[in-house]
Amino acid sequence: MKLWLKYLIGIGAGLVLAILIPPSSMQSRAVLDFIVEFVIRFGRYTVVPVLFFSVAVAGFKLRDEKLLFRTFRWTILVILASTFALMLLGLVSALIIKLPRIPITTEKVGEISPFTWKTLITKIFPYSGFEAMVDGIYLFPCFVFAFLAGAGSASDKNASKTAIGLFDSLSKVFYIVMTFFTEILAVGMIALMFRWTIEFLATLRTGVYNGLVVMLFVELLVIAFVIYPLVLRLLCHEMHPYRILYASICPFLVAFFSGDTNLALGLHLRHGKESLGIRRRVNAFTYPLFSIFGRGGAALVQTISFILILRSYSSLGIPVSDMFWIGGISFVLSFSLAGFPSGGPFIAVTAMCLLYGRNFESGYLLLKNAAPLICAMAAGIDALTAMFGSYIVAVKTKTVQHQELRKFI
Repeated sequence: MKLWLKYLIGIGAGLVLAILIPPSSMQSRAVLDFIVEFVIRFGRYTVVPVLFFSVAVAGFKLRDEKLLFRTFRWTILVILASTFALMLLGLVSALIIKLPRIPITTEKVGEISPFTWKTLITKIFPYSGFEAMVDGIYLFPCFVFAFLAGAGSASDKNASKTAIGLFDSLSKVFYIVMTFFTEILAVGMIALMFRWTIEFLATLRTGVYNGLVVMLFVELLVIAFVIYPLVLRLLCHEMHPYRILYASICPFLVAFFSGDTNLALGLHLRHGKESLGIRRRVNAFTYPLFSIFGRGGAALVQTISFILILRSYSSLGIPVSDMFWIGGISFVLSFSLAGFPSGGPFIAVTAMCLLYGRNFESGYLLLKNAAPLICAMAAGIDALTAMFGSYIVAVKTKTVQHQELRKFI
């Protein structure tokens, strides 16, 4: 049975259960939250071991084969271009389409945890390199440590032969373990879908966010079925771009219904290698970087959400200077979400309100009830960006061996 079909069965079961037996008390909701938390922890369990050993081997092989600069250049270029394009799409669509205003809330601003770039930057190089392998949320320090270990080994291949052989073996072992975990995660989709359905229905019942929900769904469909396939056709001359969309089903479903970009990383790695035929050295390099920094979906959602907040407070037009500020700050803040695999877009909207000032500091509270849904939309788009973006990098670096559609997992 195809992997995506297993996940769809789990999603269907979760949907039916949520409709037939919704949680009716605080205790049942607490049990549901506990199960969802366990599923997310289970799904992330093998991410760091696979990431470390696979990136180390990828760094060694890319440098040894003189593919490192080209792979890095294309990866960064696609991440920057996709993030800017999605931000621009969100800005233009939000300015053209005026969504219904959200009623102003009287809720006061609570205590907000301070966010600084300093924290993200200093965590890249902790006091001990081995600390980078402990954090399962902010994956970039682990990526850097592993890459330096692998790329540095290419300087003296004789001395590092044993170490690279060990890394390669452990990478394959943990990949096999990760494969098992991704198979079992299909069962966990029942709980994820159960909670997502409850939150989605609660958001719709308010009647306040329906316009925003419809707009984000339309943006998602346009990106998935029109923009990304067209980009692939133009850049890579891909005759069958919807093959990549087909390979994206599982990562998209997991990211969309969990709102967690790290949770989908294992499925990205599997589908990149086993479905799309991307060679392991590029597969292990690009997908983590897209998962960490390729947050164009978040930039799109942040832009639309902030413009909706401004229009809910004031019926006056938005000055051109503010348009540039909104687009620029959404673009920049999307990269700060590297340390927030889940809930990041709402955190960024909160930061935008605080930075904008002018008595809009509490504006993010207008979207508080819709936060899980807008974060899900952003994560779903980001999952598609990772699949299409990594495929573009693989084509441009000539490290892809095309698979027949029937061999897709």
